Amino acid sequence: MKNTRRLFLKLTGILSLGWVNRFQAIGHTRSSNGLEALGAKCAAQATGSEENGKSIIGIYGKWAQGLLEGKLPSHSYRRDHWKGIEDWKNKALKLTNEKLAAPDLGGPPKVTINKQYVYDGLLIEEISWKLPTGGSSEGIVLKPADAKGKLPGIIAFHDHGGWKYFGKRKITRTSDERHPMMVDHQKMYYEGLAWANEVAKRGYVVLVPDAFSFASRRVLLKDVPENLRQGLNDENPELPENAKAYNKWAAYNEDTMAKSLFSAGTSWPGVFLAEDQKALDILCDRDDVQADKIGCGGLSGGGMRTVFAGGLDPRIKCAVCVGFMTTWKDLVLHKSYTHTWMTFAPGLPAALDFPEILGLRVPLPTMVLNAIEDGLYSLDEMHEADKILSAVFDKAGASDKYSCSFYPGGHQFNNKMQGDAFDWFDKWLK
Repeated sequence: MKNTRRLFLKLTGILSLGWVNRFQAIGHTRSSNGLEALGAKCAAQATGSEENGKSIIGIYGKWAQGLLEGKLPSHSYRRDHWKGIEDWKNKALKLTNEKLAAPDLGGPPKVTINKQYVYDGLLIEEISWKLPTGGSSEGIVLKPADAKGKLPGIIAFHDHGGWKYFGKRKITRTSDERHPMMVDHQKMYYEGLAWANEVAKRGYVVLVPDAFSFASRRVLLKDVPENLRQGLNDENPELPENAKAYNKWAAYNEDTMAKSLFSAGTSWPGVFLAEDQKALDILCDRDDVQADKIGCGGLSGGGMRTVFAGGLDPRIKCAVCVGFMTTWKDLVLHKSYTHTWMTFAPGLPAALDFPEILGLRVPLPTMVLNAIEDGLYSLDEMHEADKILSAVFDKAGASDKYSCSFYPGGHQFNNKMQGDAFDWFDKWLK
């Protein structure tokens, strides 16, 4: 029983970035000998990459690792060269922004409130706005229905999950009727909770925007050449079989999107950052929000967006990164294949180790939550990332502003983790 549970928890980590879509595409399904058969395959793939002396790129691993080892990255605050925090931060932020190459999306977008109602004690707004990147962008705003005056705000980042048809719905609940795939998703990763709703109930205005390439921001099949659609179309997208087919297609389209973004002179994390900052504009501009008390957080792909937005935008006063913290070394040798193209910006590792991107926000309050059996990362490198961030905050004299915890189980943001995260928000934003 223990081994089966551990296998399932490792599987959930692999599911988060679309491995099920890939295995199904080559003949594996959940109904073929059940979840455990697929789990064994995924878990073997996830853990086998950590054999001593071996790497996911074979003999080239030792050479590639050597490109990062032997000295601290050029803009690491841990280097003795950097004395004053402001001088270091100005130069490190400038270089990081150059590497991300985020597109300029102009000023704050005009927001339309499409629907407003009360559900489960929360006033909910379904909103939309236009972005130069194309198409409509949608989000959900939640706050206590009886709230008066201004409240602190939180921008809640949804996960990747290998499911691009869905976005904001992954972490919200707006009625008793929910898509069956979202019921399963919240059970798997959030212990059945819609965490954006739960934190809003604590007295926050919470904005959940769809991320670039997800849900309202997804690539529509009608806009893609017919020979690249794999026989699919946009009809009846809410049907589970059609949503699953789209998710499988979108998983393969990630390679194409990433190469096109690089060719355009930008990067996926750069586009994420640009669009998330527009959502942040919307949240900060609201009459019911204390713009000087803004937090952000999310699991997995939401944790990755927390690293970039929380690290580079000083308007975010409190950040909680869940299930997305490791080192570039871990990705070089062991785990890059379990991660989306959305993680990588060429040239950045020479300037900062991955945790140090989030560390750019020092001395602002920062929390990292890890799961011990998370198959997306090597446990040793999760601990190394904690050491790196601890060193950054210690050097800045802000050790009390940094917290890192490790929880039993696999890739998840469960009830206990949510409670700890919400307490952290309360401590620094109220």
